[in-house]
Amino acid sequence: MSQETCMPRKRWDIAFMAEPAEVAALRRIMRLHLEVWGLHDVVDEAQLCVSELVSNVITHVGPGTPATLAVSMKGAHLRIEVHDPHARALPTVRDATADSEEGRGMALVDAVADRWGVLLRPDHKVTWCELTTQPTTADGHGEVAGVIRAEDLLRHYAAAAQPQRRAGASRLTSTVAEETVIAAITDFLHWFRAHGRDADDMLDRAQMRFEAEHAARRRAR
Repeated sequence: MSQETCMPRKRWDIAFMAEPAEVAALRRIMRLHLEVWGLHDVVDEAQLCVSELVSNVITHVGPGTPATLAVSMKGAHLRIEVHDPHARALPTVRDATADSEEGRGMALVDAVADRWGVLLRPDHKVTWCELTTQPTTADGHGEVAGVIRAEDLLRHYAAAAQPQRRAGASRLTSTVAEETVIAAITDFLHWFRAHGRDADDMLDRAQMRFEAEHAARRRAR
């Protein structure tokens, strides 16, 4: 069975006990999943929301409460949910200048999330928030100009190399995409050599540019 070029962003959930020690572990799990999904731009905000939603359960429902963290994509929004069995202890938002510490966690969620709310079920409640992510390409990558250009080029290159495959057809499988990229790089190296350029020097320059652009994007987040 062929695999897609990017891991599908399928909903995932994890059961946990609402204890302070669990918060750090849940933050790490969130980061790992978002990095796999390519959603580096919302990692910090998502981790903050997880911390506050879980802490809200600990504070208002009680330590040791069995709960569940569920994460999914809803269009261009990352949706974070925390399920707990107490349908009456509703989260509230207090002004950051208020004397009471209660409610300040949800004020942070309110500040960083695009929207949030509470769903009441017969036997539990769901406190949720959503964060806007960068627009994505059909293959699930962040909308980085270089990625878009590369995917467009690969579709045309694959169509030229395999006449039976039309440009703009469905996304390439991971195996075909990798072989197409290697073939394209090889052809460009032949082109450089045919025009009197040093292939190794061209690879070094490309690597340096890639690393510089990657570092610049990370600083901009």
